[in-house]
This record gives sequence, structure tokens and C-alpha cells, in this order.
Amino acid sequence: MNDRTALGLLAKIAIPFYQPVGNECALFEYAFHNRLPLLIKGPTGCGKTRFVAHMAARLARPLITVACHDDLTAADLVGRHLIGDGQTIWSDGPLTRAVREGGICYLDEVVEARKDTTVVLHPLTDDRRILPIERTGEELHAPDDFMLVVSYNPGYQNLLKSLKPSTRQRFIAISFNFPPAELEQQIIVTETGIDSLLAQRLVSLVGHFRQLKDHDLEEAASTRLLVYAATLIKAGCDPVTACEAALIEPLTDDADTATALLEVVKATFGQ
Repeated sequence: MNDRTALGLLAKIAIPFYQPVGNECALFEYAFHNRLPLLIKGPTGCGKTRFVAHMAARLARPLITVACHDDLTAADLVGRHLIGDGQTIWSDGPLTRAVREGGICYLDEVVEARKDTTVVLHPLTDDRRILPIERTGEELHAPDDFMLVVSYNPGYQNLLKSLKPSTRQRFIAISFNFPPAELEQQIIVTETGIDSLLAQRLVSLVGHFRQLKDHDLEEAASTRLLVYAATLIKAGCDPVTACEAALIEPLTDDADTATALLEVVKATFGQ
């Protein structure tokens, strides 16, 4: 094996597995090479974060991920002065580090952040591509290999938690959903090594569960939870127990709903 082949194999190993559903990989690359910010919309556990990690590895760019929350401030993203050893030292936040290093900054569930925090993104998402740092007087110009990616789950949106139109229209956007059954089976088999027949049963089971969204279940069973269930089964866990732990209990606290779902699981696995 020559050095070039070895490097190629290492690159393949380092790239997280992601099963494309449509043209999302090509769209991501178009956005990256044309310095466009990207918004990814989709339900919890459908592969948004894995997709970004996959594309960052494909493009050989460092990835800095921020899990957004109610208390996230502009200083958390940009940076702040810290006091230590009698000195005041400036510490870059994750957004600033990504701009300086030319990496991909991924803000996961961006609608969870306060609206006054997301305003700091605006100068980076138009033709200026700058990040003003008021506290240091700097104005960072994003290099060509910097990219801003944000995501959110539209199912959680309400009047209090939504992206302002002035923010949304600064991004190109991709809508994600759960993959078709055959692709989802392939994902589970590849991720866990489970038998393809068991993967088919799990996907069929989750298909029934997803029909209950907005009725008995607030949220649809995700591909992530399917992988969890398959992982438990692959490790030797009884399939019914695995499904109860990975596909029922995380989805509902209602005893009657959980009991009904468990009966569907038992019927699926012949128990």
C-alpha cells in the first residue's frame, strides 16, 4: 500500500457515515464554495447534525458546533474578557474562532437562542461577511473557507421561538425529513451491523409510530432512536425490551399510550 492510498483510506475512515436522500450534499458544496450561509430545517433525530459533520469532513474543514439554548448570549458566541493572574485576557467565542480559522460554525437549534443573540449573525450572512467585535474594536473579515450553518426543528416553532424573517432570508435552506423506508433500513444496518430483516421490522414499526404524531405522540420516532434500538438488539438485548427503552419511553410519559405502543412492538416481534 503506497502513501497516497493509505491517506485516502484514512480520509474515508475519518468521514462520518451519512446516507444522502436527495441533492443535499451537492447543495451544501455549492453553498460552501460560493460563500453562502445555510439553514437546515427538519425534525429531531433526522440526521441534520450528522450531515453537517459529514460535509465538514468531506470538505476538510474544522467544525465548531454550538448547541443553542435560552441563555445563549452574543458574548457566548463572539467572546469575552476573562480575568486571571491579575490580567484581563480576551477569549474568543466559538463563532469568532470559526471565522479566524476558516472553519464551519454550526449553530444547532438556533431558534432556542435569544433573538438579540442571533442578530450578531447578520453581518456574516450578507455580502460583507464580517464579524464586528465591539469589545476589542476588531472587524474580522471571514475567509473564503468560513461557512455558517444553522438548524432548527420547525415542529417546535411558535410565536415565541421562531427565526425572524430578517434572519431567515439571509440563508439558503434545505428541508430534511426522515428517509424513505429502504434508505432508513440501509442506515440502520450500516450504523449498527444488525440483520437486514430486523432492520426492516424496526423501520416498519416506527412507520406505525410516526402515524401517531400529533395524535397520541407529540414528536415522531426519529432515525436516531431507531439506531439506538438496533444497537441494543445487536448487543444481545431482547427486541421488545430494546424497543420499549429506545422507542417508547423516550416518546411518551402517558401510561396508556406506552401500553398501546408496547402491544404493537410485541405483535411486530411475535411475542
